[in-house]
Amino acid sequence: MLSTLIAALAIAVPAIAQELETIIVTATRDARSADDVGASIRAIGEEELAIVNAVHINEVMGRAPGTWISRGNGQEHLTAIRSPVFTGSGSCGAFYMAEDGIALRPIGYCNVNELSEATFELAQRVEVLRGPGTAVHGSNAQHGVINVISTLPGTGPLATLSVQGGPHGYARGQGSINQATSDEGGIRLDLNVTHDGGYKDHSGFNQTKAAAAWRGAVGDALVTTRLAYGNLDQQTAGFIRGEDAYKDSDLKKTNPNPEAYRENAYARWYARIEMDTADAGHLTITPYARVQEMEFLQHFLVGQPTEEHGSWSAGFQSAWRPATRGDIDYMVGIDAEYAEGYLKQTQAQDIRFSPVFPSGKHYDYDVDGQNLAAFTRVDWTLSNDLTLRGGVRLQRQEYDYDNRMIDGATRDDGTPCGTIENPIPCRYSRPADRSDTFNDVSWHLGASWQLAEQQELIATVASGFRPPEANELYRLQAGQVVADIDSEQADNVELGWRGRAGSLSYQLVGYYMEKEDTIFQDKDRRNVTGADTEHYGFEYSLSWDINARWQISADGSWSRHRYTNNPVGASAPLKGNDMDTAPRNIASARVLWRPLDTLSAELEWSHLGEYYLTETENQQYDGHNLLHLRVRHNFHEDLYYAVRVTNLTDEDYAERADFAFGSYRYFVGEPRGLYVEFGWSLDP
Repeated sequence: MLSTLIAALAIAVPAIAQELETIIVTATRDARSADDVGASIRAIGEEELAIVNAVHINEVMGRAPGTWISRGNGQEHLTAIRSPVFTGSGSCGAFYMAEDGIALRPIGYCNVNELSEATFELAQRVEVLRGPGTAVHGSNAQHGVINVISTLPGTGPLATLSVQGGPHGYARGQGSINQATSDEGGIRLDLNVTHDGGYKDHSGFNQTKAAAAWRGAVGDALVTTRLAYGNLDQQTAGFIRGEDAYKDSDLKKTNPNPEAYRENAYARWYARIEMDTADAGHLTITPYARVQEMEFLQHFLVGQPTEEHGSWSAGFQSAWRPATRGDIDYMVGIDAEYAEGYLKQTQAQDIRFSPVFPSGKHYDYDVDGQNLAAFTRVDWTLSNDLTLRGGVRLQRQEYDYDNRMIDGATRDDGTPCGTIENPIPCRYSRPADRSDTFNDVSWHLGASWQLAEQQELIATVASGFRPPEANELYRLQAGQVVADIDSEQADNVELGWRGRAGSLSYQLVGYYMEKEDTIFQDKDRRNVTGADTEHYGFEYSLSWDINARWQISADGSWSRHRYTNNPVGASAPLKGNDMDTAPRNIASARVLWRPLDTLSAELEWSHLGEYYLTETENQQYDGHNLLHLRVRHNFHEDLYYAVRVTNLTDEDYAERADFAFGSYRYFVGEPRGLYVEFGWSLDP
């Protein structure tokens, strides 16, 4: 199906007006045309977001090549961008998750579900940068960047209001008020309230997201400030177990962990101050602050301990560009951040079959983090056909760890696990107070050749890094006194061809990435360094406007992610093996029909290829294909309705498959679902 589609796109190129220019900010920290950025970026714009009208962020991310957001239960998820789906406490560290360019969590305190905190439901667009980030990102931008861009105050409709209903008691209401106060500014209020009764027994969630923003002139400066708040109250459903259990109608809706829950509350604020003068150039300073608290039951661990964690942080981003640029356009900046975080883990009862998981408190520690970085990036136009791009970032991350319990692998009262006659270490180990520092460098160098009008060849070499997360350093297992972990380093080379031919636009990219000192969990569930991996593949984005009424588009990738050594501590030889949960094929193809200016219908095919469930390649998930249908009709000047049918063919599938503790485990994909929305929009 895919090869036929690509062949058709390649030969059918009718002459139709070109699509509107795509503006992005993720790669450079300032607004630029996508044609002027030498990076692999997919921007999912306002129209696409409105069509998808996502219940979960994974519905949006399926449109970005090389990207898979694996949905857990409720709002939970795991991420893959040019990578396998990573798991564990540091799995989120490979990706830079941001809203308006500012990371959702402070460096060293990420969470695998943090993307659910972004206000993607009311965003202007979502930008996905694949591969190591540029000099403006630094820590965590190893495999990619997801940046949710909020709608600027004073732009768009004066007011919107919508209500939506779906299966399993799903209901959502959201709206915005947006008042322009000047040519450049205004005031905007956004609110999203969602209830989901849950497909599985004893599951579901209530979620609230709200934001207030203002933009306007203050003296000679243009200021944009935004405050966002969110709250999630979720009843979590765990894995179902047994080979192909997701196909069993008697098991699909069961919840082995009705006691599981997740509560999360957070707030973020920033003020972007932009000053532009003929003499001093363009200066942007963005102070910001965040606070976050979460509590959840770790139903996936022996003993089901409760985790409480949180942090508050403050910092600033800065960037300066000269007023006169000529053939050389450069930017320099300094970023800084301070954070204070905590983590507590407590278990209610002893475990009969194992004395190493005691009741009581396992961890109770604070970690202060300080980050300082300086960067520069340069674009040098050598001729009308050739542009060189480069950048470098120097970063220093410091942690100050304070153990608020007794050091070592003991019970919370200091006694060993086991018995008096046979004392043994407990599973969880607490290091003594300590400080750790990581100095890292990231860089990128690239070139763009204009082969012909609207035909461009792009080559890039880049290096990205991530220091260990606080949990990887200080949340130790028995036998560990210190986590001997270095920063991960990824080196990436890619070659891309992009352009337009009539009404056909395309981006084709091939890449190869190597990583050293990859952090992984050994057979004793200890976080250790030493795995070397390679990641390579081919990605494509295609869009063909057949005429004013029909459009075909496709995004996808073929990739391979595997070990290149046998790291010490691994449970079996790994060299040459595929990493687990790393499908080689991911694809999405869509047909959009606009029979009327006020009516659109989209049919989407979503494909996830087969993948191994363990690093030894002994178990496998066969993959799946899904169809989704979406219709939107503006039946009045200010009113519309939208109908969506997800999983149109009612396919039995797993959102994610896993094999652990001797058993197949699955997060079940939901059956066919019908969603209906009514909305009102008041234009200026």
